[in-house]
Amino acid sequence: MALMGIALVQVQAQTDTTKAPETAADTMQIGNIIILKNGSSTGSGRDELTINIHRRHWDYPSNVTTNWLSLDLGFNGFSDQTNYSGLTSGYGAGTNKELFDLRNGKSVNVNIWFVMQHVNLLKHVVSLQYGLGLEFNNYRYKQPVRYNPSPGATLNPPILSLDQTLGRTYKKDKLATSYATVPLMLNFSFTPYRLYPFELAGGVSVGYLYASRNKTITSDEGKKKARDDFDLRP
Repeated sequence: MALMGIALVQVQAQTDTTKAPETAADTMQIGNIIILKNGSSTGSGRDELTINIHRRHWDYPSNVTTNWLSLDLGFNGFSDQTNYSGLTSGYGAGTNKELFDLRNGKSVNVNIWFVMQHVNLLKHVVSLQYGLGLEFNNYRYKQPVRYNPSPGATLNPPILSLDQTLGRTYKKDKLATSYATVPLMLNFSFTPYRLYPFELAGGVSVGYLYASRNKTITSDEGKKKARDDFDLRP
């Protein structure tokens, strides 16, 4: 019934807006509202009044806009500039760059922004963008890389190794990190007065690492999670 009612209202609105007045009418426009007053009598002793409302195709942007609960999706990668030949201890010792090759399209990034604000700086073309949210990154490896948590002894740091257990196969092997993040960016809008503008933004983000883990799924151990900071910068 609700859908039928809406359809009837739309049909009636279309009929009214296209109806030509019987005689010459006085016209008055207020913003996007056009009022046509027909002075002819209809037998009821009252004049007819027709109002046409034109829908705006865009909204004039405000100086401060706030978006709540938005989502970003992306892919992860990294540039490895490590000198592995010079490593004698700690993470990476005895390994090589090829060991950390990622599976294409499997290393993803998910960001959940609780709030994001834009503040106009220059004619709505340049604005300051900032917010607060959580960033989730995972890096899926081609090789069976294992991150071993530190037992806490200062002389026995965590060790990253290549799992060569005979007969063991890997279904999943990834490093996952979670950050609480505050981004600060300059936003450039190329079509600021359209309802859906085309924009680009760039800047920096400050994050705090609150969780990291190495998750593996193997043929003999099943699902395992090793939790540690793994010498990642907080």
